Amino acid sequence: MSPVESGALVFATVLVLMALGVPVLFAFLGANLLGAWLLMHGFAGLLQAVDNSVSLITSFTLVAVPLFVMMGSLLFHSGLAVRVFDALDTFFGRIPGRLCYLTVAGSTAFSTLTGSTLANTAMLGSLMVPEMIRRGYAPRMAIGPVVGTGGLAMLIPPSSLAVLLGSLAGINIGALLIAGLLPGMMLAALYCASIWLQLRVNPGLAPVYEVAAVPAGRRLRLLVTNVLPLGLVLFAVVGLIVIGIATPSEAAAFGVLAVVLIAAAQGCLGIGAINAALRDTVIVTGMVFVLIIAASVFSQLMAFSGLSRVAVDWALALEGGALLKLALMFTAVLVLGCFLDQISIMLLTIPIFFPLVKALGIDPVWFGLLVLLALEMSLTTPPFGLLLFVMLGVSPPGTRFGDVVRAALPYLGCNLLLALLLLAFPAIALWLPELLLR
Repeated sequence: MSPVESGALVFATVLVLMALGVPVLFAFLGANLLGAWLLMHGFAGLLQAVDNSVSLITSFTLVAVPLFVMMGSLLFHSGLAVRVFDALDTFFGRIPGRLCYLTVAGSTAFSTLTGSTLANTAMLGSLMVPEMIRRGYAPRMAIGPVVGTGGLAMLIPPSSLAVLLGSLAGINIGALLIAGLLPGMMLAALYCASIWLQLRVNPGLAPVYEVAAVPAGRRLRLLVTNVLPLGLVLFAVVGLIVIGIATPSEAAAFGVLAVVLIAAAQGCLGIGAINAALRDTVIVTGMVFVLIIAASVFSQLMAFSGLSRVAVDWALALEGGALLKLALMFTAVLVLGCFLDQISIMLLTIPIFFPLVKALGIDPVWFGLLVLLALEMSLTTPPFGLLLFVMLGVSPPGTRFGDVVRAALPYLGCNLLLALLLLAFPAIALWLPELLLR
């Protein structure tokens, strides 16, 4: 059996095992064992795969992953994130659909502080949806902003998935994190425009009700005590990376320390919050690092077998320019997202797509951001969009899966519009990193 045929067999083994319902980790580990044995001369190949895996997960770059997870978990369990909502709520007044806009604003703020998609949706769903239903909002207006904005954490720094993608694909992590800032803010603005348009067409979707006036002094105090400190944490974390004082891992460590100090100063850093944050961090980090091992070995096997090179040569031979092929790769990631989780998609596509990106001369940061956007869109793409099920779990009793899907469609359209803008105007993604990191 030739090396390319062996590589194809390994790739097919992953697909078959996943189709049979084998967990992603075990599907990749099983295929990796087969590939190492076939391509690297038996037992010696297995030892080489282990050595390569250890070298990868001891990389200083990956320290940012558990630290960003820890920062988000501390914000969630200490209650600091809820205080941000309380402060922002005082600024919306009697605007029609005010809680929808508050959800978008709060989700954007929470995304910049946690980088956790699931935490974003779970917290927003349990906090905002019952209150919006109680006040007379149509179910789709209560559910839609939450499920739609949950994926913002994937784009807006600090994004744990961006760190993971950069590590696996060899992309400059600092540039990738900064590149997501402007598109993330644009997406939040598109969500607000979508809410306005829905209410313009059908004002009955959101009630108009009186809101108690909040004195300007109290609003300013809430802004200073609840929002400003966490905003400074964000700008410090991103700023340290931008001006070159710290690596993403060092900036993440500073962010954790700053959140601990703020929570302690505000009296909300209890033993329970610390234990819960540590438990979440250990669970998520363990899962991610084991998957990184599987992805690393799989990528090496694909390169060693020559299958990646065959796929690149085939794609280069197709008619059409680099932009068309980029759009096809984006579509492939999006379609895979209908059936697989985000990390599985990354594990499958990185060994094939990123060699092609280099061959086509496409900026890896631009493509990396497009991959993150496609993964973000796949979170709300039926039938297996993860956030759809998370949202269903925190929705009021009687909510059907179809209700959640219909509520998410306008926001999925906003994501598609941003994807088209990014494909047409790469500067949206590249302008800020080039400005700040040159």
